Amino acid sequence: MGELPEKFPEYSIMYRTISNQIKSLQKQKEDIQNSLEIDSKIKKYQEELDRIKKMFPDNFFEN
Repeated sequence: MGELPEKFPEYSIMYRTISNQIKSLQKQKEDIQNSLEIDSKIKKYQEELDRIKKMFPDNFFEN
């Protein structure tokens, strides 16, 4: 296993929280016809998830 970031517990919690938020927004998106705002939020959250993933070893967050 590769090197973990210095504050890995916090990043791990952030990753889980952001992932849950994306799932929640995707459910909301199904109920709303004009979902540009939700798409924008999902994109921002996904960029943050990608940034966090790069700090950890490969497949660290995969189940």
